[in-house]
Amino acid sequence: MVCSVNVFILAYILPGIHIVDFFTAIIVAVVLSVLDAIVKPLLILLTLPATILTLGLFLFVINASIILIDAYFVHGFEVQSFWHALLFGALLSFFNSLVHKKAFPEEKKPDTGN
Repeated sequence: MVCSVNVFILAYILPGIHIVDFFTAIIVAVVLSVLDAIVKPLLILLTLPATILTLGLFLFVINASIILIDAYFVHGFEVQSFWHALLFGALLSFFNSLVHKKAFPEEKKPDTGN
């Protein structure tokens, strides 16, 4: 649900990303989760040399590709270009991790006195 809210807000803010309504944002988040679980590991494995050569920066390209695949399958979700998908993916990852960190803060371990 948090990812859906982030998708909806980012689509409202960013030019080049269009979502019809909040229900479409929920569908986008679900399809994005499925693609991240199934397709993304395969793409990472297939492009491992490029990822190593670019010191991990090629993962941004993989994220943008996943978002473009999502836009292909979900009607009502439109991404105008690869660069819009790249920016959208980077910001979505950032905001999802920020919300996750605020929602689930790390617990401090008690001092054992050693």
